[in-house]
Amino acid sequence: MTVSGGARLRSLLADHAPVVAPGAFNALFARLIVEAGFPAVYLSGAGVANSLLGRPDLGIATMDEMVMVAERVCEVVDVPVIADGDTGYGGVHNVARTVARYERAGVAAIQLEDQVFPKKCGHFEGKEVVSKGEMLERIGAAIDSRAGQDSMLIIARTDARGPIDLNEAIDRARAYGTAGADVLFVEAPRSREELERIGSELAEWPLMANMVEFGKTPLLPADELHALGFKLIIYPGAVMRTITKSARQVLAELKSAGTTVGWLDHMASFDEVNQVVGLAEFDQWERDIASGAADRT
Repeated sequence: MTVSGGARLRSLLADHAPVVAPGAFNALFARLIVEAGFPAVYLSGAGVANSLLGRPDLGIATMDEMVMVAERVCEVVDVPVIADGDTGYGGVHNVARTVARYERAGVAAIQLEDQVFPKKCGHFEGKEVVSKGEMLERIGAAIDSRAGQDSMLIIARTDARGPIDLNEAIDRARAYGTAGADVLFVEAPRSREELERIGSELAEWPLMANMVEFGKTPLLPADELHALGFKLIIYPGAVMRTITKSARQVLAELKSAGTTVGWLDHMASFDEVNQVVGLAEFDQWERDIASGAADRT
């Protein structure tokens, strides 16, 4: 019997926390995250908007675009994939469709937030949130639309810390947990003290922390965050930011020197890239098919 991604993620959160999930924005980097030994992958909405569309994280990426990337990521990794679902991309019918599409893609957990649509990155200024009641409707639609209580997890995120205050954010998160969300996520706390308060006041539920380099939340080590009460820790942009800086540097070198030879020590080799994407296994499969066909002639 195949164990679902949701069941595996529930097991990890119960028995192997903290679960650290770096962010991917395509299948190649999801493979690298697994190769590095991480137990889960976070599919970043910002990462997809930035890489696939070349646009900022302002709710521009659509549900279809996110599902397309989720399908490709889930095809090539054998760990739970946690996917950003923004606001659910509309009203409750949109939320229901989003949950069903993500679940069919193989996603283990979907993150839904209480921002207005279109949303903004959680670490941008100028965010707005819907009423608590509207978010509770989103959560209800998500719970009602998934295959079952033990299937895909619902991560409920509140962005109320920015436009209102931390008290409101904690109050909302508690209401979302009471409504049945599996994991709670208070976005963009501003200090260690705020993280500590979130961990203490919402200790009844599994909690997620978001480590955004150069963002509003201090970057604490995973073990310290776990001690504060967080079981799931995502690093959605670490790979994206590193690649962007390196790409700018190698392109500047190529532009000025007319060659990339000075960058070879900083590159994965031709063979290393093909090893990551499984060329040897593909070649062996092709040989096996040819051999089987020859035996039947």
